[in-house]
Amino acid sequence: MSDDATDPATRAFLAHRSLLFTVAYEMLGSAADAEDVLQETWLRWVKADQGQVRDQRAYLVRITARQALNRLRTMKRRREAYVGPWLPEPLLTTPDVAEDVELAESVSMALMLVLETLSPTERAVFVLREVFDAGYDEIAAAVDKSPAAVRQIAHRARRHVDSRRPRRVVSPGETEAVLESFQRALETGDPKDLLEVLAPEVVLVSDGGGVKHAALRPVAGAEKVARMFAGGIGKLEGRLTAEPTVVNGDPAFLVRLDGELDGVMAIRVEDARITGLYYVRNPEKLSHVASANPLTLR
Repeated sequence: MSDDATDPATRAFLAHRSLLFTVAYEMLGSAADAEDVLQETWLRWVKADQGQVRDQRAYLVRITARQALNRLRTMKRRREAYVGPWLPEPLLTTPDVAEDVELAESVSMALMLVLETLSPTERAVFVLREVFDAGYDEIAAAVDKSPAAVRQIAHRARRHVDSRRPRRVVSPGETEAVLESFQRALETGDPKDLLEVLAPEVVLVSDGGGVKHAALRPVAGAEKVARMFAGGIGKLEGRLTAEPTVVNGDPAFLVRLDGELDGVMAIRVEDARITGLYYVRNPEKLSHVASANPLTLR
């Protein structure tokens, strides 16, 4: 990217950078790949005839979506060979993300996993239409489909997501109390205390990527999940501590073993119980939890 921040093309790109990153991340579930897409977007943006661009935001979003869609098609094949469950790359998010209900839901681990069940084109259309409120003509240009086809894809994707969309979480105060209890139970490994905060239908998804030990399939049910934690989840060795944080707009813990970061565990709370645990241990996915990542829908 040019060092000349006074250059109009550079100013326009930087003004929309957080938006473009959010578009790419929601389509890909990978911050590293989203950054690569932004670099590709920049290279195409500076070659564009700026005088012919009527709406810079729409033009940049279109380039980003097109590059992300191309990458998503490649990633789909790569993920088929992934060892164990795949989870999105967790992002440490700023407080304003959690306060924005629409944005927080769109980047939540739970919804991102639902988006994984869509085809690449369906995901691109859903994200652009339902999350960023892009027009059908604009989406059609990004995905190389007719506006009529995009309408059909959007309807199909919306119906698919709505049938699987998780309910919204409880109040922040209630969530905080549950998290405090879970933190104590997690650090002590007491199965009785764990059972008190886990919902009967709780599901634990752990992602080690074949690099770190993790369950090869989701673990469902409070007793099974409690046994995993009580016995040392993922065969952890060392003193476990859990530091509260916020990733992807959801409450989470930075899990450390003897002071070293082992993984990030995002938490989903419903009706004063934990219903979802998303534990990312793959070290290749932990580079974006050291500092907050600005996300925006605008």
